[in-house]
Amino acid sequence: MFPVDIDQLKSWIGRTERADDIVTRIPVKALSATLDRDDPEPDDGAILPPLWHWLFFLPIVRQSGIGADGHPERGGFLPPVPLPRRMWAGSRFHFDAPLRVGERIRRVSTIADVTMKEGRTGPLIFVLTRHEITGESGGALTEEHDIVYRGAATPDEPVPPAQMAPASAGWRRDIQPNDVLLFRYSALTFNGHRIHYDRRYATEVEGYPGLIVHGPLIATLLTDLIRRNCDAPLKSFSFRAIKPVFDTAPFAVCGAPGEDDKIDLWAMDCDGALCMRAQATTG
Repeated sequence: MFPVDIDQLKSWIGRTERADDIVTRIPVKALSATLDRDDPEPDDGAILPPLWHWLFFLPIVRQSGIGADGHPERGGFLPPVPLPRRMWAGSRFHFDAPLRVGERIRRVSTIADVTMKEGRTGPLIFVLTRHEITGESGGALTEEHDIVYRGAATPDEPVPPAQMAPASAGWRRDIQPNDVLLFRYSALTFNGHRIHYDRRYATEVEGYPGLIVHGPLIATLLTDLIRRNCDAPLKSFSFRAIKPVFDTAPFAVCGAPGEDDKIDLWAMDCDGALCMRAQATTG
């Protein structure tokens, strides 16, 4: 078990980082193709769809600075949590106005909180990061990002009971994940985490039954489901990862429009188990 000095990790609270980028066309075209969309050419001024800002502000780290899991080594902006597994637990977004293709954008990131909880298999460290993104044309969004760190997998690690997804949905899209889909999304987001493309590492080192479908990809598929069924722009969106999705079987993204422009969304595996829960508002 790795020793955890929570007071030392909390000293990262308040750290900030600024990044600048340009919303270029090629990543937008490439993600459209990866999501199997038939979108028009993304000319300058075209609206960047929700969550597609993840195509920009990429983590450009020298090869010598990459850890064994494919992530950048610990330290720097994020606190050096001494636990080997890192996962994207969830996020919350507020969209003030859209970002647009061709404009310069800026992201200011802040470590908002670091907390520790005791899990079934040892300590869990939660890092809350807040991102504020603005564009030249007045577009802006705020994102709160929850990262969870945990210890290495063990053969006797208990598996939590599955939560069943809602029985009916107004919208549904079935997804067949495979190596190519996961590789393309990893490449587009410059995500070197080996659990998404290195099957031997994912199964033999981290103990998973297959490659893990990226949480941000599932969240993007949920917002894409809204775009395929509703013309109103998103005002807010939040998601929480509940159960990993593996490339060993198909999964589904589902939605149920409700009152007051609210939409309940979820992803479920082939057994009907809930894998991600999300909420959105439009208007």
